[in-house]
Amino acid sequence: MTQTQRREYLISELLNERQLQSKVKIPSDAQEQKILLRSLFNLRSPMPSSDEFLAVQDAYLQNEILSKGITDINDLNPIRTGIYLWKGDITTLKCDAIVNAANSKLLGCFCPNHGCIDNAIHTFAGVQLRLKCYELMKKQGHDEKTGTAKITPAFNLPCRYILHTVGPIVGEHLSHEDCRLLSSCYRTCLETAEANGVKSIALCCISTGEFHFPNDKAAQIAIDTVTKYKKQFHSDIEVIFNVFKETDYRIYKQLLGSIK
Repeated sequence: MTQTQRREYLISELLNERQLQSKVKIPSDAQEQKILLRSLFNLRSPMPSSDEFLAVQDAYLQNEILSKGITDINDLNPIRTGIYLWKGDITTLKCDAIVNAANSKLLGCFCPNHGCIDNAIHTFAGVQLRLKCYELMKKQGHDEKTGTAKITPAFNLPCRYILHTVGPIVGEHLSHEDCRLLSSCYRTCLETAEANGVKSIALCCISTGEFHFPNDKAAQIAIDTVTKYKKQFHSDIEVIFNVFKETDYRIYKQLLGSIK
């Protein structure tokens, strides 16, 4: 199957699941097809899929990620011992684990084609991730608490694991509790990662997007938490501070450069 054939198959199967096969016409333009497919992935409820669907989906997603270009941690230069700063799409990063800024339901973003990291990670990991998260949450019996983390396989992503953490939602004013909870997110991710044998982890800018945490203060908390953790536990875990925006890259570069 070509990528186009895989994409059209997946769209047809997902439309059929929603009983929309006869109501929605598959566009001929490749980019429009990709937008439609991502929308259908985003809207799909957590449920099992056929082996055939998963085989086609996996081949499609892995090819898409490969076409975007995979960045291996081994090809990065540390900004200091065991610490890296990398600007790019976290779904293309090959390391042991990446961190997802999740919501309390832990099921991913259901908003079609939304620009959040949660949407991107669930889209390119595949439908298996939402089902896995659903199973975890059903067993837990309640929403994920802010500042905690869960670990899952990464499925079709180049990394091995995903750490899902719920960051604080900042109101009108940033509070001490907001800062404590954000630090807890990073610390818990590191603890959970190392408990599962993770040797390298990419940390995203938790809570700085839809959750309105000030970018500069969030970066300082992230760096301080990682620095204290590594020192306290004599940890050799390699940490990649992953940013997507140029603003965050400049903030992290300045802060990391000031640490001796």
